[in-house]
Amino acid sequence: MAVDERARHELHGRLDDVLGRDEATTLMSLLPPVGWADVATKHDLDSLGRELRAEIGQLRGELRGEIGQLRGDFHRDLGALTRTLVISMLTTVIAVAGLAFGTASLI
Repeated sequence: MAVDERARHELHGRLDDVLGRDEATTLMSLLPPVGWADVATKHDLDSLGRELRAEIGQLRGELRGEIGQLRGDFHRDLGALTRTLVISMLTTVIAVAGLAFGTASLI
């Protein structure tokens, strides 16, 4: 039998008649607001904890792989940018030196 609000109210009224208002209110406050089938047990919480730990472990492994890949991409791109910068700087130095020598030969 499912316990609904009407049944809870009737129980509270009967307890009020038998035990008194304060005692009935105290006893009703100790009952769950839903059926006992909906209350989580320690076993339920332990099972949920194991599942969460397994999922977190799986995510940790996936993140480690992603971080490793990002590091590899970063080092590859940094190397390419460094080569580009060095070649650009050498080209600029050679061009400025050529201008300097050309200007010096005109004077």
